[in-house]
Amino acid sequence: MATRQPNDRLAELYRETGWSMRQFARAVNRIGTERGTPTKYQQPSVHQWLGGQTPKETTRPLIIEALIRKLERPISHDQAGFPARIDESGNLSIMEGLINLGRLDMDPSRRSLLSASLFSVAATVPNWQEIVGRMEVAEVRELSGIGQGEIEMVVAMTKKFSDLDYQFGGRGVRPLAAAFLVNTVAPYLSAPGPQAVRKNMFSAASDLCYLAGYMAIDEGLQGLGQQYYIKAIELAGVAEDRAAYSLALHGMGSQAIQLGHKKNAVRLTSAAMEGGPHLGSNMRAFNAGQRAYAIALNGDRRGATASLSEAEREMNKTDSVDRVVMGQYREAVMEFDIAQVKYALGDLRGSVDSLERYHRLRNGSHRRRAVLDGSTLAERQLEGGQLEAACATWHKVLDDYGFVQSERADRRIAFMKDSLTPHLKNHFASALYERTREVLQYRSVSLKK
Repeated sequence: MATRQPNDRLAELYRETGWSMRQFARAVNRIGTERGTPTKYQQPSVHQWLGGQTPKETTRPLIIEALIRKLERPISHDQAGFPARIDESGNLSIMEGLINLGRLDMDPSRRSLLSASLFSVAATVPNWQEIVGRMEVAEVRELSGIGQGEIEMVVAMTKKFSDLDYQFGGRGVRPLAAAFLVNTVAPYLSAPGPQAVRKNMFSAASDLCYLAGYMAIDEGLQGLGQQYYIKAIELAGVAEDRAAYSLALHGMGSQAIQLGHKKNAVRLTSAAMEGGPHLGSNMRAFNAGQRAYAIALNGDRRGATASLSEAEREMNKTDSVDRVVMGQYREAVMEFDIAQVKYALGDLRGSVDSLERYHRLRNGSHRRRAVLDGSTLAERQLEGGQLEAACATWHKVLDDYGFVQSERADRRIAFMKDSLTPHLKNHFASALYERTREVLQYRSVSLKK
């Protein structure tokens, strides 16, 4: 009987991490949970991998990603001693990749494949010089030509999807957007027309892909969201649209912040700001505010303050919205960014004050935003010992939660319930706890129907 050979390549990477076997297993499990497919590996599994047992095919990407995040450099399957990974989309054109992605997303029987896709900090994000003027433009087919009317229709539909997403969450809206992308937008990208018109259509498609990525992340599908963002970048390159490229990087920066990848967040948010005069003041303000938070998460107070000042300068210049899927950067938005920077730098009280000002300034009826941002305020009020104020804020959150279909919102409400458990002797906390329990029970029943 042949003796299994130790995996020396994996062992070398493991030694470089400085981890214990338990820490290695925990890192893999954490990524599995992030992907939505929790794993429960422990020390014996790591010992077996190092000893030469090949992990399951679904586990290998988790191990690779754990090593990449720890060692902060790209690592291939071969470098870890695993069989080479077959990437079926590697040779696909932009158009083929876009259509395949959209078709998977709109097909309920196959969406589980996308749900298991993994967010990777080592995903290739091409810079502007790599894509502008070099990307393969879709072959023009014998179709009816496109003009400004078709572009305006795509833009209007994207705006409608965006409004519905902000109001109700991405869970029910994204499959509709994916179907529109495949059935309507993709054929337009292959239709004849003047060069300027075709470029504008690619820009519109890029915005729609950005929105699809944003909605995927709202549903907790981090890997899918990343794929849509990268597709938005590729389409922006075909269009030679620097603002669309910046918007996609803005989305990727936000995703990195949410997932706690601090250094990657600074890299992406900084890249989003490099468009200079090609970006409108509104987008520059959004990018600067986002970058301030990313910098603050890395402990750079001076850099964060400078970036906030830039956001304020650009806000004061803003007279229009740059992209159909972006709102306007105004005082309320900046107050929220200030709150995030303060919290990242350890100023809890100042963060709560800024969030309270944000909610006073905020207008509009976007219910998901009310749920997420209200939850942020309540969590920080509770952290600061303001139990009754937190309960009052959370009651307002629950008023909107019933209208929202969002995995991010679901997680925040579940966290609320857990946070109240130590305070059930308090009348306000116990009343809110009971209301939350009833709401979650109803939501669970509704989702099963």
